[in-house]
Order: sequence, then C-alpha cells, then structure tokens
Amino acid sequence: MDVKDKVAIVTGASTGIGLATAKRLYKKGAKLVLVARSKDKLEHLAEELTGSFVIVADLSKVNQVEKMIKQAYGHFERIDILVNNAGRGYDAPVEKTDPEIMQYLFDLDFVGPVIAMKEVIPIMRKQGEGSIINISSGSALMFLPNMGAYSALKAALDQISFVAREELKEDNIIVNVVYPYITLTDFEKNTFKDTSTQEWEESSEAQEAWAKADTAESIAQRIVEGIESGKPEIFAHDWMKRVAAK
Repeated sequence: MDVKDKVAIVTGASTGIGLATAKRLYKKGAKLVLVARSKDKLEHLAEELTGSFVIVADLSKVNQVEKMIKQAYGHFERIDILVNNAGRGYDAPVEKTDPEIMQYLFDLDFVGPVIAMKEVIPIMRKQGEGSIINISSGSALMFLPNMGAYSALKAALDQISFVAREELKEDNIIVNVVYPYITLTDFEKNTFKDTSTQEWEESSEAQEAWAKADTAESIAQRIVEGIESGKPEIFAHDWMKRVAAK
C-alpha cells in the first residue's frame, strides 16, 4: 500500500517506536490518528505533525479501544492503516509470574489489538482495502528466560494475526507482523520487573546486548516497509528469520 494520503492510526504514538512510526508515516504523506494515554505528549506531537488527530485512550480497556476507532473514523471518515503498537513488557520467571500483572498485560498486549482489528475490519472491507500491522517482539520467536508471560502474549498476537491474514485476503486487507528486537526506547524502563531478574540485567551479557540495540527510527522504517510491501512477517534483523524457521 502507498501510504500517501492514507489515514493511519498509530497506537502508543507518544514515545519510542510509535512516535518514530508516526513521524515516518507523516513524512510520507499519511494523515495520522495519534493514540496514547499521555495527552500532553500527543498534543505536542500534533503541533509538529500538523493535521493529526489526537485520541487519549487506555488501550487495556475494551470500551476505550472501541471508542477510539469510532472517534478516528468519525474524524477522517475512513481508516486505511492500523498500527497496533501500544504495549508493555514483563520480566519475571514463570514461577514468579504475578497473575494481576499478567491479566493487565493480556488486556493491553493482546485483547486491545484484537479489538482494534475487530473494529476496523468492517470499515476497511467497505473501503475495499486496508493494512493492519501488529507489533510483536523477537522474544516471541525464542525461549528467553524471564520473558515467558510477555513472549507468550506476543506469540498469541502473532497467531491471531496470521489467521486474520488468511480470513481477510479476499477483502484486500493485509495483516502482518513486525518483530523488533532490543530497541533504544523507554520500553525497558516501563517494563514490569520481578526483583529476581536484576542480576541478569546487570550482567555483561545484558550490557553487550544493549550495545547492539536498534533505534526506534530503524524499526519504524521496517513498519512502513511492511505496510508498503504487505509481507506477512517483517524482522528487525535477517538472523531472526532463521530463528523463526526453526
């Protein structure tokens, strides 16, 4: 899909990958719906990305996700692109997984994107085309200690994305998945953490990994490439393709 003049919803647009994606789409001529919980950050961004429509929403709440899609459609009278980027991480051993945190992340990282898809699909079908990009994680392709809950939720999002892709191909609605790896954003700072993970985070192995982290802008470039190409899976690095194939 050519993104020029298309209406694109970007969730989690106030920081990190979402912010970089919004800027890249704007540079390519898209009309933006900026969604996050931080009103001040979104309004400041909208001053830079003129013509953007700001929606403040907690995407862990089904009714707010539904309302967000209705507001976006009511403003622009079409929705061409949905970038399901909003989410939060969780570092904890399976043994120490907190059920309340797990439930919150289930609602935010899985249910929220699915409800957003559910709401935009009839709109896109009526328009005759659409692009849905779900932001997964490289951890969903691996078996990384302390990331069981988070990677499981992302793997669930991957699976439902691929099923939706099959269901919607006759409607010219393309669903694809982007796999970032370690990225230089505030994501890690905002991640829920069990205290038992601190030792690994301070290890030389962790420091080496962070030294090779990607920029948010490089992942945003991958996301836009995914919209334009329609490929089912977009990887931050080619080596991740080999992991996914195992």
